[in-house]
Amino acid sequence: MPKTAIVTGATGLIGNLLVQALLNDGSYERVRAIVRKPLPIQHPRLENVVVSFDDDRALAEALRGDVLFCCIGTTIKKAGSQAAFTAVDYGIPVKTAGIAIRNGVTQYHLVSAVGANARSANFYLRTKGQTEEALIQMGFPSLFIYRPSLLMGERKEVRFGEQVGQLFMPVFKFLMVGGWRKYRPVKAATVAATMLANAKSGAVGIKVVEGFAD
Repeated sequence: MPKTAIVTGATGLIGNLLVQALLNDGSYERVRAIVRKPLPIQHPRLENVVVSFDDDRALAEALRGDVLFCCIGTTIKKAGSQAAFTAVDYGIPVKTAGIAIRNGVTQYHLVSAVGANARSANFYLRTKGQTEEALIQMGFPSLFIYRPSLLMGERKEVRFGEQVGQLFMPVFKFLMVGGWRKYRPVKAATVAATMLANAKSGAVGIKVVEGFAD
């Protein structure tokens, strides 16, 4: 039976690479990117669905498929405030997950962050952890949570901290062993490939992925 993969955050670093991986792989008959503006990609299996995340009716129609990959993410600086950041990094994943599970989507993949903890003193990590906990409570048959550290790859937007990290962190990468391994920088393409492999595995239950293998 034809399968549909849905991607939110498809214009971001991981999301864009994931869409390309899905289209190259061929395991899904349709790849639906839920975006605010169409992706500059042409492919017969790609559906660019332009919607507002405030439009519940449009989202209910768009979030019909087999698997939902959530690659949504911003920064407090870009969002402009903690409230605006929360609306994106908590509000959108939780809202789309709720609609998707009501539509019969059985598999959800969330890009979170290393160190995510709902009880963290750090606002960013606390928000990420709260998002994870909200999704766990929804009861998806299959839930994958990815906690990458510093992402390596070319973004369209400039994130100064990431650029500095990409220059210096690889030098210290091989010193990060044992419990520190999860803090190693990881290629965004590796995260995307891991997400696709897990989706195809058909595994059930809750799995948290840290310390990605190159």
